[in-house]
Amino acid sequence: MRPYPSVKPGARVALIAPAGPLSLPADIERATANAKVLGWEPVIGDHAREKHNYFAGHDDERLSDLNDALRDDSIDVVWCLRGGYGAMRLLEGVDYAALRDQPKVIIGYSDITAFHCAIATRCGLSSIHGPTARSKLTPFSERSLRAAVLRTENPCGVASRAKTLVGGRARGHLVGGNLALLAALHGTPYQPRYDGSILVLEDVNEAPYRIERMLLQLRLSGALQSCAGIAFGAFTNTGEKDSGLGGSRSLAAVLQEAADIAGVPTLSNIPMGHIDDQWSIPLGMEAELDADAKSITVMME
Repeated sequence: MRPYPSVKPGARVALIAPAGPLSLPADIERATANAKVLGWEPVIGDHAREKHNYFAGHDDERLSDLNDALRDDSIDVVWCLRGGYGAMRLLEGVDYAALRDQPKVIIGYSDITAFHCAIATRCGLSSIHGPTARSKLTPFSERSLRAAVLRTENPCGVASRAKTLVGGRARGHLVGGNLALLAALHGTPYQPRYDGSILVLEDVNEAPYRIERMLLQLRLSGALQSCAGIAFGAFTNTGEKDSGLGGSRSLAAVLQEAADIAGVPTLSNIPMGHIDDQWSIPLGMEAELDADAKSITVMME
């Protein structure tokens, strides 16, 4: 897997909304400010402020902004303004050839997992699972993002609040992102390569039984067991007290069962997902997971 190029101050960053619409004018203002804090020149996509149903504009408008950024030799970074839903609808029209010819850094999380997977499979290029451009960057998130884009040091490290589910150490390429998107992409040409990977997962607004069902899909396909290691991030807004199934099972039990079945070094609660303090994780790059030390070390060179 080719590493994405390092990003220096003065880089031009395309701010695009390839999935859900922005809700407030302040989102663009914050994204522009975030880019400038990182020393980048922001370039706002032509349709970034559009809204069509639950998308940030029609498919062709969102795809146009993405492909324009990929084809523009002066753009160094494509930073997605938000997630939401809609990235999968664009996958067949993305100009992967342009990205292969001139690699750029792609940043985002949640629904942007669709692009991370597609870029890996179609371009053989790593990308950054990190805060969206409209996020309120905390000092923690900003430090990790800077390390990831500069490629000068490990953007992850010790997850002090993590829990060891299965001990041990593992090494492999980082793969993953949003669990619902990974499940949706399973069996498509954009399904990532799980063999020998360090699988990182997060999700939001999914009850434990739905998380279990998606993990079961990965297990029944053999993908889960083929991983070298697993790190579960934040699963937020699970509504555990009201599963709607007439009973309850904790998320902790669901994750422990998946870890035990996979039988590989596994952590839970790493700083990844729909949370303020999150790591910027270079998907596709080699990393070592030490479940006993509760750490992930990315090989940035």
